[in-house]
Amino acid sequence: MPFVSTRQATKLTGLSTAKLREWTSRRALIPADVPPKAQGSPAQYSWQTILLLRLAVTLRERFHLELQAHCEIFRSLRCNLQEKSFLALWGKLLALHGEECWSLLDAEDIPELAEDVLLIRLDPHLEVLATRFPMPHPFSAPGQLDLYPIQSVSGRRAQTTPAHHTSDATARQTALRRKSA
Repeated sequence: MPFVSTRQATKLTGLSTAKLREWTSRRALIPADVPPKAQGSPAQYSWQTILLLRLAVTLRERFHLELQAHCEIFRSLRCNLQEKSFLALWGKLLALHGEECWSLLDAEDIPELAEDVLLIRLDPHLEVLATRFPMPHPFSAPGQLDLYPIQSVSGRRAQTTPAHHTSDATARQTALRRKSA
């Protein structure tokens, strides 16, 4: 999982370095994923933590909420976000129902709400992360095998003919039969 340093986290969240340290260390509202190893070394943050920090900034600046009172919501949300994929969050809204209760809703679920809630759209925050957070290259993910290795495909282009494709397919089928036998 890729992490960003304190410097990058300040750019992604809009927080000053002092405020980021206050929220992640001193007040421990949303702790860093990898705390600093020594004084002066940077902490490390995952995309989930940056998303939580961006949501906290929205709650504080837009709605003037006291964040310390919602510390349990941040802990619960953090655990839940670690189980969700980045793509699964698109089109979702964070609904804050009250003291320690929250949910992730689809846009279609809004008319069905039976109580007052505070809704925060996740898409604007995800867009910032998608464009500015360093995500791993899909071909370099550990444990991930390429379906069609680029080297072998590009190497064949110069010498392939329809007959060559047939012989390659036949050779692969024969090799698979031998393995299964």
